[in-house]
Amino acid sequence: MECTVSWTGAAGTQSGMGFVAETGSGHVLAMDGAPDAVRPENGGRNLAPRPMETVLAGAGGCTAYDVVLILKRGRHDVRGCSVKLSAERAETDPKVFTRIQMHFTVTGKDLPAAAVERAIAMSHDKYCSATIMLGKTAEIVTSFELKEG
Repeated sequence: MECTVSWTGAAGTQSGMGFVAETGSGHVLAMDGAPDAVRPENGGRNLAPRPMETVLAGAGGCTAYDVVLILKRGRHDVRGCSVKLSAERAETDPKVFTRIQMHFTVTGKDLPAAAVERAIAMSHDKYCSATIMLGKTAEIVTSFELKEG
């Protein structure tokens, strides 16, 4: 896996702390910092997600992918899956994630709660590289709700 991240805030531009990631699979992802009122040259323009937001989003995508795949492989009629994430970070540098709450909403027809609970556990214990890595510094807490549909 490869990725090239380039600063878009070179001298003479207005982007300050903007970055563009070009992934090995040929996709582009923009990132930017928050504006800095005291030192504008050190801040971003709030044009894209922060880098750590993309880490959190990546973890959510990784685990949701696993949950859907595990349920489908179990021949369950899963029709939707979303995960709402909230994270707490350390107060001092490096400001790693220290706690991550993941709340899954899984929609399907006659989905057994035990199957959803098992899929989430399997993702976090065995398959999701992102949450397993983040679990080295953060307590990861999960919850879920089922919706018929």
